[in-house]
Amino acid sequence: MTNPSIVIPPREKDLGAGFTVKRVLPWAKRKTVGPFVFWDHMGPSFLKNGDELQVRAHPHIGLSTLTYLFSGSIRHRDTLGITQDIKPGEVNWMTAGRGIAHSERTHPEMGTNITLHGIQVWIALPKDFEDVSPSFTHIPNHEIPKLELDGHQVSLIAGSMFNLTSPVPVHSELFYLDILPKANTPIKLPIPKQSEAALYVAVGVVQVEGQSYSSGEMIVWDNASEVSFTASDDARLLFFGGKPFSEKRHIWWNLVSSNPDKIEQAKKDWKNGKFGTVIDETEFIPLPED
Repeated sequence: MTNPSIVIPPREKDLGAGFTVKRVLPWAKRKTVGPFVFWDHMGPSFLKNGDELQVRAHPHIGLSTLTYLFSGSIRHRDTLGITQDIKPGEVNWMTAGRGIAHSERTHPEMGTNITLHGIQVWIALPKDFEDVSPSFTHIPNHEIPKLELDGHQVSLIAGSMFNLTSPVPVHSELFYLDILPKANTPIKLPIPKQSEAALYVAVGVVQVEGQSYSSGEMIVWDNASEVSFTASDDARLLFFGGKPFSEKRHIWWNLVSSNPDKIEQAKKDWKNGKFGTVIDETEFIPLPED
């Protein structure tokens, strides 16, 4: 067993209308874990009558976004003309490639007095895939591989592990697990060779190598072959990682690339309205000032 390389604390980020997230990646001392370049923990936020998550249309390049909910629902719309609601246990996977724009909102018809809770990650595309055509895939809950591991309930959100492969169409070697642990029962998980790995505490408390970590903390390993831990009876954990890329990834706002010139071009394209129109949307987020 290898001690963690670093522990990343959460930081609160206001998305507007009083809706906040815990932003864990990127962090000043740790930008990425394998191909994962961004990690937002949404909620849990109780949305009363009239409360809505309103993330207006915005652009992406050079990455795939993966949205996964524990509770609530979000409506995705994009420049491909796709509208898709996501519910707990499902996956919305959007590959930006050379460029896409989308919005994410809750709506009154989805129900009132609901709790919105989930994770959104960004996964950088390999250099050879950064300019692929944009695409969108929705994976229903019943297609997500699931297994019981010594009493622990595990869902394979994306990638491969335990001789299982998620149907999410990833572009690089990675793994991403949702774990509902059996209380106070050790769980041991392998880490593929040459992979970085992290354990995120979404709910509850986890014990790793005699240390306790609570909700919002991310424990990262760079050179481990396996990890072992125990968790509280109310815990929910995400275990993820993969092989890091040999090239640096540049991140500015919602834009990711191995080539900073492509980010500069995407800035101009968004400012000049060249990403297209998000279906049924009239609002958009302006390009931030540098």
